[in-house]
Amino acid sequence: MAGAFRRLLAAVTATTVLGGLLAATPAAAAGSLDWQPCADAPGVDCAAVTVPVDWAHPDRGTTTVALARRKATDPQARIGSVLMDPGGPGGSGTEEVKNGWSLSAEITRRFDTVGFDPRGVGASGRISCGLEELIADHPRVPRNQAEFEQLAAYNRKLGESCNRLSGPLGQFGDTKSVARDMDAIRAALGEPKLTYYGVSYGTLMGQQYAELFPDKVRALVLDSNMDHSQFTSAEFLLSETRSVQAEFGEFAAWCQRTPSCALHGRDIPKLTRDLQDKAARGELRDPRSEEVIEPLDLAGIFQGNFYGPSWDRLATVLKLLVDGTAPGASAKLREDIPINYVFPSVFCDDWRLPVHDFAELETYRRVAAAFAPDVKVNSLGWTALTGCIGWPNRTSNPQHPLQVHGAPPLLVLSSRHDPATPYAWSQAVARQTGSTLLTYDGWGHGAYFKNSACVVKATDDYLISGKLPARGTHCAAVEPGTATALAARPPSTIGF
Repeated sequence: MAGAFRRLLAAVTATTVLGGLLAATPAAAAGSLDWQPCADAPGVDCAAVTVPVDWAHPDRGTTTVALARRKATDPQARIGSVLMDPGGPGGSGTEEVKNGWSLSAEITRRFDTVGFDPRGVGASGRISCGLEELIADHPRVPRNQAEFEQLAAYNRKLGESCNRLSGPLGQFGDTKSVARDMDAIRAALGEPKLTYYGVSYGTLMGQQYAELFPDKVRALVLDSNMDHSQFTSAEFLLSETRSVQAEFGEFAAWCQRTPSCALHGRDIPKLTRDLQDKAARGELRDPRSEEVIEPLDLAGIFQGNFYGPSWDRLATVLKLLVDGTAPGASAKLREDIPINYVFPSVFCDDWRLPVHDFAELETYRRVAAAFAPDVKVNSLGWTALTGCIGWPNRTSNPQHPLQVHGAPPLLVLSSRHDPATPYAWSQAVARQTGSTLLTYDGWGHGAYFKNSACVVKATDDYLISGKLPARGTHCAAVEPGTATALAARPPSTIGF
């Protein structure tokens, strides 16, 4: 998206992240959180814990971590609290819980549902960045070395503004610090051991918690996993891009077998590649607003609609771009995606993915396009990778194979066709930790929320009793748009 739309989005984002630290009531001691009714969410309680900014030097200042809780609906059957994170980086667990994010009715009957905002995010102590630096023009897909250097300079100035406005917290957004915060939350909740559900980037929090505190784990569900052993930039981007290309193939096949698809009977790969060519020439526009749609924007349209998946909407949008018309009164080109610019402060602290010059980056782009001729690149993976070029802070929590020793068995979930965290990543996490992998043989991101009674029951059994499904268990795919909704609500976070 170019011009006014992108500037408006950036301005809204900056307004969100420039709020500074929000007041919160810290926990006085373990098990004694000062829960108060949330002013903006009836039936939900709010509290906060105080944690060191730097866990290695706890005398160097503190920050707060915000919590939101819905109490178990059956107090007599209550087991404890389940801590939840929706991913990101930048997803707000408190806002999600306030807005109704939940697991199944059986889990909410027996557990308090507690969402938290990781350090730097939302109502916790925030990482704040400069408006001017955030909305400055910069090339998202450099075309030469000069533009590569412009991108690096943009990222460096943005990161420096985050450090300047956030103080020490700007350099301590890493997930290992978040895992230590989670143990402080566990203690403040009065739980002897942690019960946790994390999706997407929230899985990295759970993985690193299990590494650091294996004896404090009761049950950890890791849904749609980050693989922190993806060591190289090429490996990271290619695995991401191949997953979204595979999802494109699933979408095209669905459209051919589904008469209601807006592109039913048409050559979807051909018309998509024609759109890609137009975008590369700068000739692709939203037929309603005349906004230019750049190649990375087009890739983002695909990826955003693969999360659900929302294949029917994607087909309608593509028809609009190709023909200038679409069934119905309107077709949204993009999801309303909430963006919090804590993302690079966290991601670049967790991942060392160096790209040294334009020639190297262009090689990655060309190889990705060869592996993904229809979608060209994974927009989320590209943005994460290029967002760290020139970032001023060192990576304090770089990649490594998971080392979990002494924890009870963990449960790993994944959709077979996941556009953001490839299935191979969850396979790797299961191998590294010796965990049980439960595979949903369907589509989209966040396997628990795909209307599969099989996935929900196996997960709930584990959370309630610790009983794991048999190794190698697969749950059948549910055709998009055909399922009856289960009593669980997915988070709205779009990201890892």
